[in-house]
Amino acid sequence: MFNLNKKIMTITKWAIDPTHSEIGFKVKHMMFTNVSGKFQEFDAIAETEEDDFGNTKFEFSAKVDSLTTGNTDRDAHLLSPDFFDTENHPLITFFGNATGKSSSGNYELTGDLTIRGITKPILLNAEYVGTATDPWGNLKAAFSISGKINRKDWGLNWNSALETGGVLVGEEVRLTIELQFTKQ
Repeated sequence: MFNLNKKIMTITKWAIDPTHSEIGFKVKHMMFTNVSGKFQEFDAIAETEEDDFGNTKFEFSAKVDSLTTGNTDRDAHLLSPDFFDTENHPLITFFGNATGKSSSGNYELTGDLTIRGITKPILLNAEYVGTATDPWGNLKAAFSISGKINRKDWGLNWNSALETGGVLVGEEVRLTIELQFTKQ
């Protein structure tokens, strides 16, 4: 017998709007200043039940060679085998397993992050900024996402000791991500 009262869930697909999104990071330099960087070429899709973001599947990829920190020499070093080794590992990927509302009303995004061929689970905080229709009739949804990872967990081990103690590059990487999606 069929349950006629059961609601059938509709899957909604969302595509990233790359012109209104930014994938950034910050790392300590010489133990006391931050160096920021971002990826200029990336893609992401999300699938939700209806328009509710409480149970979302999320896929993301970034071209590592699109990384920029505003310094050509530093960027070349980051792309080399000392860090990202882009010749052998051209993409960073993230596959979100699930999202759920945290006690603050924002979302917790869990998933598998792959860098340099190493995949590890991570937890990110996702602030739902809102949903609105743009002047051309497209429904948009925006999120601010943050989190921290230890770069050494993904084989990004290079460093240099400082004469005064400490190291040149911090281990903790703070992720700062602004995403805008368009409903498909």
